[in-house]
Amino acid sequence: MSSLAISVPRRGTAPMRALWLGIVAMALVLAQTMTASARPDSLADLAEKISPSVVNITTSTVVAGNAGPNPIVPEGSPFEDFFKEFQDRNRGNGDRPRRSSALGSGFVISEDGYIVTNNHVIESADEIVIEFFGGEELEAKVIGTDPNTDIALLKVTADKPLPFVSFGDSDAARVGDWVLAMGNPLGQGFSVSAGIVSARNRALSGSYDDYIQTDAAINRGNSGGPLFNMDGNVIGVNTAILSPNGGSIGIGFSMASNVVSKVVAQLKEFGETRRGWLGVRIQDVTDDVAEAMGLEKTAGVLVTDVPEGPAKEAGMVQGDVILSFDGADVSDTRALVRQVGNTDVGKAVRVVVFRDGKTQTLKVTLGRREEAEAVPAAATKPDAAEPREMLGLTLSPVTEELRKELQLKANASGLVVMDVDETTEAYEKGLRAGDLITEAGQQKLETVADLKDRVDEAKEAGRKSLLLLIRRAGEPRFVALSIDE
Repeated sequence: MSSLAISVPRRGTAPMRALWLGIVAMALVLAQTMTASARPDSLADLAEKISPSVVNITTSTVVAGNAGPNPIVPEGSPFEDFFKEFQDRNRGNGDRPRRSSALGSGFVISEDGYIVTNNHVIESADEIVIEFFGGEELEAKVIGTDPNTDIALLKVTADKPLPFVSFGDSDAARVGDWVLAMGNPLGQGFSVSAGIVSARNRALSGSYDDYIQTDAAINRGNSGGPLFNMDGNVIGVNTAILSPNGGSIGIGFSMASNVVSKVVAQLKEFGETRRGWLGVRIQDVTDDVAEAMGLEKTAGVLVTDVPEGPAKEAGMVQGDVILSFDGADVSDTRALVRQVGNTDVGKAVRVVVFRDGKTQTLKVTLGRREEAEAVPAAATKPDAAEPREMLGLTLSPVTEELRKELQLKANASGLVVMDVDETTEAYEKGLRAGDLITEAGQQKLETVADLKDRVDEAKEAGRKSLLLLIRRAGEPRFVALSIDE
């Protein structure tokens, strides 16, 4: 521990000496406060306070007898004959159903018995038993689940108010802050581990991912347990670990509480999630795309398709760049998906788009994503018929033969990529034979001459690249290719 040395002048007026003494006292208090806030002497008081709200979860599921894993025995092992004989003896019972159990963690969020855990902890379970810190056990029912964020809300009925914890503000958590993880690792029950916030805003695989990374020990069985800040508030739900061997190596992930609390509120009210839906397909704006479109900076998201839905009804079109949504700037596709998903269904929001060199504001009334996902979005395509080489591509208008070979829709038009020079930028950016180019410079293409006109127009406008709309298996994306000679 570092020391603080401050000297008080021996001479001077009484008021001056009193002032110095006051400064010394304040400095000592500040030094003690900084030391205490840097790292508490003990986490025992905090652990004792919050432990009663953390629960162990045991789930039970009936599975087919042959559904369980077989013992893994290395070839040549002295146990190989033993396990083979055991399997042969029990082969006749292979189809007999059996009950399988699994363990996890959770935490109580209200005195009337609502409990939060991971969806994967209770998924497919036909019996869920909650064990409390004092040893009591209660059976729980599922109120609702959200596989997108791996969150589930359970409910128990108790004969007395239950100790509970509250959600904290995960956005206020800073890298380096101390955190506490609690749960049921490897079935050990009510185990505490401490660490720090290692990183923020991590994404694993989901559209709504917002994970806090921590080095607090998280192992199998910790899933669904809380990650606490030093105020005893839940700022994350422990969900996953990165590990080559299945054990903790100090890289754990907790779904941020600001995501979880919104999901829980919807599950509690509706029994399901109700996320906002804009109704567009999008991709990130890259530097070359921004230059090709005349954007002042690389920002926003590029709309690649507008099927039937709220955005189309509001007048949004393919090629728009969404710069702002409901008053907040849009940084990238992931951010927009989260912004829209966190907005109430039916809300009318203002969306600022960049189109034809200027911005305009659209008013969109959001739909519900869960309903839209049940109906595949129809890809809208245009109508058209000499192969030529341009931009490193061998191109041909759509013919009936190509339409059948590539399984294009009857009204599909544009230029089919017949071949790609592997030494060119087009190949580096992923264009391949069979791709269909439907637009260049945000204008429809029918012939190779149309593409040449778009290239000439871009050069006259001082552009260094041209934006192409590519469709592959019906999926659209924009690619900017250099046009400098």
